[in-house]
Amino acid sequence: MKLSAWAWQVVVILAVGAGLFTFQDQVMQRFLASAASQRLGKEAQLCAELGRTQVVELNRDAPRLVLAIAPRLQARVTVIAKNGVVAGDSEVPEAELVNLDNHESRPEVRAALLTGHGSSVRYSETLRTDLLYEAVRFATVTGDTAVVRLALPLAVTEGTVRGLHAVLLLALVLALALVLASQLRLGYRDRSLRRLADIASKFGKGEPMTRLAVEKGTAVGQLSAVLNEVALRLDGELARTKAEKNRLNTILSGMGEGIMVADAAGTVTLVNPAFRKLLELTDEVEGKALIDVSRHPALHDTFRQVVAGKSERMEELVLRGKPEKTVLTHWVPLMEGGALQGVVVVFHDISDIRRLENIRKDFVANVSHELRTPVTIIKGYAETLYAMMSEGKDNHKEQGLRFLSIIGAHAERLGALVADLLTLSQLESGKLELQTGSVDLHKLAEHVLALLEQKSQEKEITIDLAGLRAAPPVFADRSRMEQVLWNLLDNAIKYTPAGGTVQLTATLEEDQVKVGVHDSGIGIPDKDLSRIFERFYRVDSARSREEGGTGLGLSIVKHLVQMQGGAVSVESSGAGSSFYFTARRFGAVAA
Repeated sequence: MKLSAWAWQVVVILAVGAGLFTFQDQVMQRFLASAASQRLGKEAQLCAELGRTQVVELNRDAPRLVLAIAPRLQARVTVIAKNGVVAGDSEVPEAELVNLDNHESRPEVRAALLTGHGSSVRYSETLRTDLLYEAVRFATVTGDTAVVRLALPLAVTEGTVRGLHAVLLLALVLALALVLASQLRLGYRDRSLRRLADIASKFGKGEPMTRLAVEKGTAVGQLSAVLNEVALRLDGELARTKAEKNRLNTILSGMGEGIMVADAAGTVTLVNPAFRKLLELTDEVEGKALIDVSRHPALHDTFRQVVAGKSERMEELVLRGKPEKTVLTHWVPLMEGGALQGVVVVFHDISDIRRLENIRKDFVANVSHELRTPVTIIKGYAETLYAMMSEGKDNHKEQGLRFLSIIGAHAERLGALVADLLTLSQLESGKLELQTGSVDLHKLAEHVLALLEQKSQEKEITIDLAGLRAAPPVFADRSRMEQVLWNLLDNAIKYTPAGGTVQLTATLEEDQVKVGVHDSGIGIPDKDLSRIFERFYRVDSARSREEGGTGLGLSIVKHLVQMQGGAVSVESSGAGSSFYFTARRFGAVAA
């Protein structure tokens, strides 16, 4: 039987409606169920957090907990012990809990006990309806394991889908009425209607809308032109919006400064990767309150002041943590029509700047102190010597020579300090050139020992180099490696009592040779070990100056070793110390 044109149009629209109904059933049902599952899962996590802090005795506290939170969540809440016994249920009176079946075999409970989280959709024998279950494991205050489970009837999502069906049905009815009216009044062509129905069907399936052929002089043609214009504008707006979003994300991701945007209530709406790194955040923070993102009091105080004052503000904040960070924050209120919409904050990490400023202050103070002492002594003895010479007496000759000797010793110490400062400056600036090659550690140590022989003999200190005989050659600058060994051996002799011993050892660690200088001296307290390689740092300042040290030797050792690809370390047990440095094995570098 041949159908009329309007009948075909009705059939096509009904087919499109059926397709959209199918699309709604398949997609919207899954979407709503997924959304409900995610919401229920987050609420179950929050309930588990409450259980961890409020449940002490499971059978006593669980019924109260479920009754307190169930009305707010609008879901059935159940607390289940590790053995499957129901300890509390918002839908079952406490006196009837003993009549409930053991829940240990429930799939969501079993999964939660095994992995910490479980989810399932099944028929509830208790409520006699299909339910969506989300279960999360938690430990009570006393350490007992339990599971909190939230259940939501699927009828909720089904009701939403039915509502959408009703809207769609109404739309289809209106569409049919319009089609029939238009057919009667305007006599639409079958071909045009079939083309529109086909395109509408594709659009209902989520496919991109294609351009329509425009028939001049007809209502269908005008509609096609309007739809084409709307589609063109929408495509342009979507493209511009996507491009702007991509540009903004690229800019925010590439910024070294941390960016945070929050609304007037303190809810975070946007952050960039630099902000996450600065505050060491791993979880999602958008949508959370600022107090939940960061617990730093100064941050919240400044936010409240900016919200109250509605004006820009610059604040330097110290973020406690490991390590401690100093940030300069720039707060800008977002105003619209005189009303505060939110706050934008830029975080500049100035920790390195403050650290360098402190290092500079300490360095200036230490250098001033180290220079002032010998200069003051030289000046004092020079003035005394001048006064003695002015008297013209010969009986001051011996005392004058002693004064000159003291002046010379302190001048020599002053020169050594300046030389060490120049060496350290060259090392830190990276301008020191190395002449690297194969270096025999045992021969080099023998040479250094010869330079220090007088010092060691005066204190009758025995220096054992046997541990270096089997050491392989290292890839290093010979003169700089000599400076490293000289500083370490000189320190060992200085701080080892008369009659003590100093021993050098070498061990092979993969491609590195680890050299140790061990003494039987006074040792280093634990509190000083971490700072022993700092400039001007001394364990015993008075003794170090008596021995003629500048306080820069170990710092120079550290920089020289690091320049040659090695590392330094120190150990001390209270009786004697062991200083270690590593150097690259010559054969490994050559390979």
